[in-house]
Amino acid sequence: MNTLTARQRWTGLAVLVLAVTVVALDATVLSLAIPSISETLRPSGTQLLWIGDSYSFVLAGLLVSMGALSDRIGRKKLLLAGSAAFGAASLLAAYAPSPGWLILARALLGVAGATIMPSTLSLIRGLFPDDRERATAIGIWGAAATAGAALGPVVGGVLLEHFWWGSVFLMNIPVLLLLLVSGAWLLPESKDPKPGRWDLLSVLLSLAGVIGPVYAIKEAAAHGVDRWDVPVTFLAGGAALFLFVRRQLRLETPLLDVRLFRDRRFTAAVSASLISLVGLSGVIFVVSQYLQLVRGYQPLQAGLAELPAFAGSVAGGLLTARIARRFGARKSLTVCLLAMGLGVGALGWLEQDTTYLVLAASFLLTGTAEGVVYTLGADLVLSAAPADKAGAASAVSETAYELGTALGIALVGSVVGSIYANGLAVPAGTDPAAAATAGESLGSAVETAQGLPAELAQPLLASARTAFVHGMNSAGLLAAALLAGAAVMTWRLLRGRSTPAADPEGVGTESPVRPKADAR
Repeated sequence: MNTLTARQRWTGLAVLVLAVTVVALDATVLSLAIPSISETLRPSGTQLLWIGDSYSFVLAGLLVSMGALSDRIGRKKLLLAGSAAFGAASLLAAYAPSPGWLILARALLGVAGATIMPSTLSLIRGLFPDDRERATAIGIWGAAATAGAALGPVVGGVLLEHFWWGSVFLMNIPVLLLLLVSGAWLLPESKDPKPGRWDLLSVLLSLAGVIGPVYAIKEAAAHGVDRWDVPVTFLAGGAALFLFVRRQLRLETPLLDVRLFRDRRFTAAVSASLISLVGLSGVIFVVSQYLQLVRGYQPLQAGLAELPAFAGSVAGGLLTARIARRFGARKSLTVCLLAMGLGVGALGWLEQDTTYLVLAASFLLTGTAEGVVYTLGADLVLSAAPADKAGAASAVSETAYELGTALGIALVGSVVGSIYANGLAVPAGTDPAAAATAGESLGSAVETAQGLPAELAQPLLASARTAFVHGMNSAGLLAAALLAGAAVMTWRLLRGRSTPAADPEGVGTESPVRPKADAR
């Protein structure tokens, strides 16, 4: 692929940007549709969380496996196959007749998405062998990924203004058709020349090792640790993860070379991406409901209200290379994690009637900082990994991103749900069944109030909105604390030399995040 012309390389990048935008968009486009889904499918509070995060759970659990598979069978081939499967799963989601079917469809979207994300980043490694060109390409790729996630609510708002909630999935179809045609024509193939076998046991262990602990954390946050399945699934997942690591150390051709984590750049980048998304994704999931169900915004208005996050993420991704060259990876990552914490933490003081300017400033600051963190983290991961393992290494970066998204929705969403349920005061005289429904979620309370007389509906709505805002305040402060902790950890991990040849700041002369000398 090194003989490609500049035009071929950048045209190929455009195709990869299209692919990553679709997957990132799908992770957040559903957020504004939650009230509409609640009204139509009537999911329980737990089902609502699963609708939100089943996509990211499965995506995170399979990314490492699919990244290694792309190294073996070909990155272009897996990208195109995954795109076709993504389209089929989108159709199923759009016409899901019940909450269970929608959760299943979202999980299948996660399976398909897991084949797309690592393929895009590893193909960039082959398309752009030059350090500076690759840094610019990854900046554009990162901007597309973060912008796709930030643009999701805007696109969802436009569609929901005119169509039913299933339209947020149908929009994928024409984009994926374009991706299949242009990708087959423009993208060159690449794979590991000596891939070895694809170890199925490692695949199963990695899946269990990711989903088990995440499921336990989600259920513990929602229902407490008294349920027997919480410690059992946590311990089972932890054991699977331990066995996975041991097996990778013994295999001649491991699914994931866990020795990559000996490089502090690699570990810092993966950890920063994971923790930053835990804070960010959970807050986005909650704020989308706040805008519609508390402030009374229409879907399109709510999507436009989140537009500053989109603008900031694009700017942050595109400016990453320049920022890292000027300040170094260590300072850039640390400061941007702190900036994210400041932006998200501002939500801890929001009230029902807080001026929108506070929200806009929070969105802009958080989006810009996240654009830098995500893009710089991806470049650090690729710089630390051998070229023939680009798929597996980039899959680790994407796993951190998606696992952070899933954990954020599960943890933050469960915290908000718990505070909401405990803080809701149902007016005396309300039917017990209606009161139970209202306690499931804010969306359920709004729907329940529509069937009650005014003297009961108004106090119920006021209490529900107050309880939800209190939960959102706690979520914002929790996310800010996580991001501050991530900043401290990143500063410590990138201190000194991560490898004998590495630059202390993680910045080399040829790439904003690559060491000055590389043993490879």
